[in-house]
Amino acid sequence: MDIHEYQAKEILRDFGVKVPNGGLAYSPEQAAYRAREMGGNKWIIKAQVHAGGRGKAGGVKVCSNDNEIIEAASSMLGRKLVTHQTGPEGKGIYRLYVEAGVPIDREIYLGFVLDRTTQRIMIVASSEGGMEIEEISANRPESIVRASIDPAVGLVEFQAREIAFQLGIEPSLTQQMVRTLMGCFNAFQDLDATMVEINPLVVTTDHQVIALDAKMTFDDNALFRHPKISELRDKSQEDPRESNAADRGLSYVGLDGNIGCIVNGAGLAMATMDTIKLSGGEPANFLDIGGGATPERVSKAFRLVRSDKKVEAILVNIFAGINRCDWVAEGVVQALKDDPINIPVIVRLSGTNVEEGQRILAKSGLPIIRAATLKEAADRAVSAWKADKPTITKLKAISVFLLMKKQKSLSKESLEGWQNFIPKKPA
Repeated sequence: MDIHEYQAKEILRDFGVKVPNGGLAYSPEQAAYRAREMGGNKWIIKAQVHAGGRGKAGGVKVCSNDNEIIEAASSMLGRKLVTHQTGPEGKGIYRLYVEAGVPIDREIYLGFVLDRTTQRIMIVASSEGGMEIEEISANRPESIVRASIDPAVGLVEFQAREIAFQLGIEPSLTQQMVRTLMGCFNAFQDLDATMVEINPLVVTTDHQVIALDAKMTFDDNALFRHPKISELRDKSQEDPRESNAADRGLSYVGLDGNIGCIVNGAGLAMATMDTIKLSGGEPANFLDIGGGATPERVSKAFRLVRSDKKVEAILVNIFAGINRCDWVAEGVVQALKDDPINIPVIVRLSGTNVEEGQRILAKSGLPIIRAATLKEAADRAVSAWKADKPTITKLKAISVFLLMKKQKSLSKESLEGWQNFIPKKPA
């Protein structure tokens, strides 16, 4: 789970990291009031969105008086901010952070991430921070400082001092840098974060080390241990499909393809998406319904996938162990009967109670394409999608009907079900 900059700064401040004075605003007038409240002669107006690259996209503006603040806030609030991280759809700006300006002497990049290779927390830092950090990393990799933290002892002060020396921090500022590093590490570890990033971390002309920006990401699976962190979730910044899935206890990641996937188990979901790609299709989502999926849970997953307007075929791939194929079959049938659709549905069942599951599908009389293996299911999903794509509503059913007839995959019950989708000849 991601959080906003102002939320990350509040957290880091509690762990001893120094941050500038700032306040939240939901209107241009409130933004101006926040600036007057802080005092000074320069303020930064920042769009609060879950994305980097805000400065280049016009989401960060420096202001010197009330009129400039109101103008900047008015230009941001209510519009979509498009950056290289948001994609062309952008993210809505519904709140602003007004921050007091600080006299910057130099900028530093500082990040804490999980390194899966070493299975440790990794500190990544650069003496050249700021908006161009990606370019700096690519063009001048020697400027990047990396340090791995031993999980048995955590980050210790001598290691933090060593990082400060490598970054060229003045001896008089070393202790401030150590305090910043220790604070970030403690926040990362204590709150089950997966990333803490400060870019830039600045050294000011009056000799202070201050976090000018901050990003934090948390492990979704650990949020039950941190209810206060969980409350920081902002659904307006999330993919609505993923937000709806999370509210229903489903693991969902939206993609850009056309073939929706309903699968049990993360590994099988990945294999399913790979096989769809190998068969010439594009998956529309990653959806893991998990173990012990009831018919109601399967039906919810079905409705979720169908809510994506880009989905033009649905592939259900279940390898039942803890799950039961008959429960899954009942869920699919229930979903299709409650809300019939005119796109191909392909179901592959294997494992516990597979015979009963197949019987339920066949007996339903619904136009369901069945497959015995993952490869067969992916091939049929892609074939049905391609046959279905250029047609109109009634002709869609005919295309898939003919395909299934050719492949000899129609049961008597399914044949009867298809008749409801095929237009009758005029009398």
